[in-house]
Amino acid sequence: MNVFFRILALIRKELGAIFKDPRSRFVVLGPPILQMIVFGYAGTFDLNHIPYVLIDQSRSSESVRFISRLDGSGIFTLVATAGNIQQARPLLDSRRALMILQIPRRFQRDILTGRTAQIQVIADGRNSNTAALAIGYLHEIIDQFNSILEQTRRRGAPPAFLSIRSWFNPDLLSRWQMVPGMIGLITMLAVMILTAMSVAREREQGTFDQLLVTPFTPLEIMAGKTIPPILVGLGQSAVIFLIVRYWFDVPYYGAASTIILCFLVFVIAAAGLGLLVSSISSTMQQALLGTFVLVMPCALLSGLATPISNMPRIVRDITRINPLRYDVQAVREAFLQGATIHQLMPELIPMAMIAAASLLLASWLFRRIQ
Repeated sequence: MNVFFRILALIRKELGAIFKDPRSRFVVLGPPILQMIVFGYAGTFDLNHIPYVLIDQSRSSESVRFISRLDGSGIFTLVATAGNIQQARPLLDSRRALMILQIPRRFQRDILTGRTAQIQVIADGRNSNTAALAIGYLHEIIDQFNSILEQTRRRGAPPAFLSIRSWFNPDLLSRWQMVPGMIGLITMLAVMILTAMSVAREREQGTFDQLLVTPFTPLEIMAGKTIPPILVGLGQSAVIFLIVRYWFDVPYYGAASTIILCFLVFVIAAAGLGLLVSSISSTMQQALLGTFVLVMPCALLSGLATPISNMPRIVRDITRINPLRYDVQAVREAFLQGATIHQLMPELIPMAMIAAASLLLASWLFRRIQ
């Protein structure tokens, strides 16, 4: 019980230091505004790999000709064939495919009789920019296909056109893709700075040695330094969530418990990384610089602005130790897909492992450097 009260006293002390210091208050309030402005100019959306599922109900020479042009583009990759939408949907849900392409039975008959043949495309709208670019490339291939047919027969209507539906994001609004993912980035920056500066502030002000001679154990000191930024991060995540939901009008289809668990696990991981920076920083300036050095690669390798699947293999492997990567994907799926906690386990488990590893390493460094 005495341990609980000692940690509670440290938490009250840290929360007071956070909100009394103007610099700390700026960390809590400033990044949401700055991040919204800066991220509109970051990243590239070029595509070089578009996996798709094929439903060829026509099985005719014309459908084979169209598919050969698609596969010969060097961009589209057939990952599976299916008999209907229900069979193809799990591949889209699990992100193994970016789109489903359905060629109807009457495809060749419509072309031969002079009518316009319809090809249905179902795209993954959780990443609206990627889906829009993929559909644009598909339009180019359709145009090429039409040009070849028009050279061989005179036609009034185009030989084929696309009937497009986008799941999860029907209008392919980029705001629905970007804004939910930015919750993690903004929260990570604030939590890491607050955690990293906590121990560095004690060292810079000369009170760290006094803290060590108190009855507090190193683990109690770590808990007292880590819990306040976690509480601030959870509060900030909640505020940004409300802004995303009600100001930007991004729909949320998941359960409240799902998004709370995502925020909690991610904030603990971010606090662990911040404590890791704090344990090797002697001044607040070093802690602040170390945080930005770590946050920027995390942001670029998170999949927030550019698809991870388009990155080189070695870079994709590096992203596996980035907690922001898993948070961005989990929050998007919770918002747009309504994913459950069970469905988000592939993201929650790596985040929890990163949190545990960073806290253990920070504890080890804290003991050696103190």
